Order: sequence, then structure tokens, then C-alpha cells
Amino acid sequence: MKHRYIGKTGLRVSSICMGTMTFGTQCDKKEAFAIMDKAYDHGVNFYDTAELYPVPPDSSLAGITEEWVGEWMQTKPRDSIILATKVAGAASGWFVPPIRHGLTAIDRFHIERAIEGSLKRLKTDYIDLYQMHWPDSIVPIEESLEAFDRLVKSGKVRYLGTSNDTTYGTTKALMTSKYKGFSRFESIQNNFSLLNRRFLDELSTLCENENISLLPYSPLAGGVLSGKYNQVMKPEDAKGRFAEYLKSSNNRQRLMAQRFMNDKTLLSTQKYLKIAADAGLHPVTLATAWSKQFDFVASTIIGATHTKQLDAPLAAMNLTLSDEVLRACDKVHNEILYPMG
Repeated sequence: MKHRYIGKTGLRVSSICMGTMTFGTQCDKKEAFAIMDKAYDHGVNFYDTAELYPVPPDSSLAGITEEWVGEWMQTKPRDSIILATKVAGAASGWFVPPIRHGLTAIDRFHIERAIEGSLKRLKTDYIDLYQMHWPDSIVPIEESLEAFDRLVKSGKVRYLGTSNDTTYGTTKALMTSKYKGFSRFESIQNNFSLLNRRFLDELSTLCENENISLLPYSPLAGGVLSGKYNQVMKPEDAKGRFAEYLKSSNNRQRLMAQRFMNDKTLLSTQKYLKIAADAGLHPVTLATAWSKQFDFVASTIIGATHTKQLDAPLAAMNLTLSDEVLRACDKVHNEILYPMG
């Protein structure tokens, strides 16, 4: 089992990270424990959660995922697990986080409240990687980083990361940390997949030059790359998050679903399914392996609602795609263009 370092840290993580955002909504506690056990038994040492989870966000459930992860961790040596969690930001208008009465911000007060709540629910005295869950467009980054830095100095947090960030935001945070002497963001958790390659622009250049690790989430593009929406049935009749979003009254949810589920992305997916079949791979294995096959990626975050779903992504853990397969994937991307803004 090969491990990769996150940024400039001492955190050595498996190339696959077990995401937990479905725990509490799409799967119950027993199944969540079985999923984490199976991942652990296959060599996964990296687990990602958030104070906001599970999703879709619900004020009556927020925090239950951390509670379950914390309870499960009591069955394992704490030092064998690299634990990541997040403090909820304002989510840039995507939704109102159902935490602290929807008044969340990445300021001193909320960062301090959030870490204490997470430590309690996770039943641990430290977090290995503490991440900013969406940037805050109002609170100055200097205030946010000063508060994060105090958590590192106190020993409650080992290292810091950001998520859903931009090249500008990440660069500004890096420069602020450098000139203020604060602990810096060592990782960035952004959406990245065969159907969403936006990271392969200035952000990837930034990560490569500043030694920041990408932790890709949604390597299956919300399940689209599994091929389930390419069946005979209409996409809106299929089961899945984006199928539900298409029927949602939330305009942002519908737009997100339409970004990943349209004629062009489904055509791309059909071609990726053939590439996977020709290579003797499950399409989920292909998509997961592709997302982690970049020097700036430390670990790809996968999700599951039952243990059987883990087989295909776990098969990608030690898989290196051939140059031929990579060229075939690039050809599909270059032939079928679609906006991902």
C-alpha cells in the first residue's frame, strides 16, 4: 500500500479517502459502520466528514455524521486514522447551512464554536486536517487564518485545508499566511472528474508550484459516470441525487443537475463506458482511477450508501491507468465540449 503526503505536512494518506456525507440520510448507522469497516480493512486510512453532514442539509440531522464517525473510531487505534472535518461557511448562496441558526461564518467566533462541537461529536482531542467548508466572501481572510492558526498552536488541529475555493482565494490565503506567519492551507477539496476538469487550469498550476494537495470529491460527477443515467429510462426517472435535483423547486439544484446531466455529458459518459469496457474495468473504477492520477492529487474522496458500492472504487486504489486509456479519455473530452461554469 502506497501512501501520499498532503501538501507539506506529515499526513500520509491512502490514495482513496472515505467520504461520509451520506451517513444519516442515505444509509443508516449499521450500514455506515459496515462501510467504514470495509474501507479500513482494504487499507483506507483517510476519512472525511463535516459539521454540516449529512446532506442534503437538515437542521434536525446536522452533526449526526460526525457522531457516527466518532463512535466508529472508538473501535480503531486513533493513530491509524487520518481524520478530516470542516467548519461550515456561508456556502456562497448555494444553501444556508442549518447550523448555529443559519448564521455561520468563517470568523473567530464560529471557528471556535465549530471545533469544540466537532471534537466532542468525534470523541477525539485533535483533528488531523481541519478545512474551511466554502470560502467566506465577507470575513477578511486574515481573521479566518488567525483563528485557524490558534487551533494549530493549541494542538486541537494538526493541519489546515480549504474547499470549493478559487485560484484567487487560495493564492490570497497563501500569501496572507506567509506574511502574517500563520499556518497555511495544505489542501484544497474541490469537485474534479472526467466530466468536470475545471481544476486543470490555474488551480492545478498553483497546487503544483506551491505544493498544495487536491482532495477531489465527486469523482463520479454525482453518479453520472457510473452510467446509471445512460439507461433506457429517462434521466429524470432514474434513482440518484441529480435525478432528485432535476425535480427540485430549488433553482440552484436544478442547474447543478443540468450541468452534469445533459445530452453532451451523457454522450461523453457513454464513450467513457466503452473505454472502461475495452480496458476490462468497471466504469466507476475508471473514473476513480482517473481522478487520482495526477501529481497534485493526494487522495480521491469516494462515497457509498451500502458496502457493495465500495468494490469498484476500492479497485482503483492501486491502479494506474495506461497511457492508451488516458489518451482515449482525453479524446472524448476534446471532442465533446460543454460548459461547466
